[in-house]
Amino acid sequence: MVSLGKTSWPELVGVEGEVAKETIERENSTVNAIVVAEDAQGDTQFRCDRVRVRVNENGIVTRTPQIG
Repeated sequence: MVSLGKTSWPELVGVEGEVAKETIERENSTVNAIVVAEDAQGDTQFRCDRVRVRVNENGIVTRTPQIG
């Protein structure tokens, strides 16, 4: 599947997680953004329709969200 929009959002590091989620889904309607804890374990399967938004205990994005 070829992405039809942005694939990473470095500008969202430091932003509140829910705001980042909304921004990602607005800028690339082919992905589903999921807010998760920065140390959460998840599956390792690459998915071109998913973006994990990793946040700290204060709900702030700590890593560049990207498709995968």
